Amino acid sequence: MANSTSAIARKKMRTTPKKALFYIKRDRMLWLLILPGLAYFIIFKYVPMFGVLMAFEDYRPSKGILGSQWVGLRYFLDFFHSAYFSRLVRNTILISVYSLLWGFPVPIIFALFLNELRDGPFKKVVQTVSYLPHFISVVVLVGMVQSFLNPYDGIVNVIIKSLGGTPINFLSEPSWFRTIYVVSGIWQNFGYDSIIYLSAISAVDPQLYEAARVDGAKRLQIMFHVTLPGILPTVIIMLILRFGSIMSVGFEKVNLLYSPATYETADVISTYVYRRGVLDGQFSFSTAVDFFNSVINLILICTVNKISRKVSETSLW
Repeated sequence: MANSTSAIARKKMRTTPKKALFYIKRDRMLWLLILPGLAYFIIFKYVPMFGVLMAFEDYRPSKGILGSQWVGLRYFLDFFHSAYFSRLVRNTILISVYSLLWGFPVPIIFALFLNELRDGPFKKVVQTVSYLPHFISVVVLVGMVQSFLNPYDGIVNVIIKSLGGTPINFLSEPSWFRTIYVVSGIWQNFGYDSIIYLSAISAVDPQLYEAARVDGAKRLQIMFHVTLPGILPTVIIMLILRFGSIMSVGFEKVNLLYSPATYETADVISTYVYRRGVLDGQFSFSTAVDFFNSVINLILICTVNKISRKVSETSLW
């Protein structure tokens, strides 16, 4: 009986070509809606995957990808035995982990406290001011950071000198690079990142708030026992996505901020790929390094997703 029931269920779940065509025709407006995004990912994400073959070849532009000599894992081994391997991986992981530890909770905390403000001009001004830095280009942001941290007349060093301290050349000190990168990133993105948490908060059942007030809960107790648990699935999903990009430190900002004096703590995999691939023309080697980076990201997101599914029953798939 059980076998026949499961067979009927499987039969119902099967989608014939006619049914698939029916669903596509029925939902044609929805398909048209997602078509631009789908085309973007196919053209700019999936089609370029063909170029991954360069990582396993001694690529020559004159011969093309299919005509270049196959060398297997040679460039991967060259990277693993490189003197820069440990430094690049260490810097990439540390910058990402620091950004995650310090930057991930900030938009959540901001969204929780912003939700406690009454709707009015002040709340709108706070939201607008917090969102604006996200729309500043990386080049302008780095220019602002360099201006603020100028060792001669930057506002930070002016304050240090007024307090009797000695000016610090922050951008030439390796020990300061990670702090500058993380703090500037938090300032630029926390307001915009909080939007998704504010949206999740708006979906929390209002009856839960009413029940908590009836039970005598204070505002902070409601925040921690109603609001935060209500947005926890969203927090977990965002955390999984962040782990999936933990090896992908933003190239643009690092490239604009760092200098040979700070390579010790600032040089990451993406900037190394740029120097070796674009500046030195070693396309196969740089492709192998970047491919290694992508594989690590894939392993991380799959691992964290699996752990999350077992622990919290919330996952991407």
